[in-house]
Amino acid sequence: MVENKLSCAKGASIHMPHMFSGVNYQFLKLRIKILIQTIDQGIWDAIVNRPFVPKHIVNNKQVIIVYF
Repeated sequence: MVENKLSCAKGASIHMPHMFSGVNYQFLKLRIKILIQTIDQGIWDAIVNRPFVPKHIVNNKQVIIVYF
């Protein structure tokens, strides 16, 4: 049986993430980065820099603000 050596099992789609098969990680990493950035640059910034959590200092203690 022929083994699939591609990093993407489903082909080169721009509408859904690719399934990683363990081959050619650097190529897939770049493709996923571009996919996320095209959806929303703010999402990529949150992945790289962690999400922003607003905090205030009250009586010399940090208080996390929770919005509902």
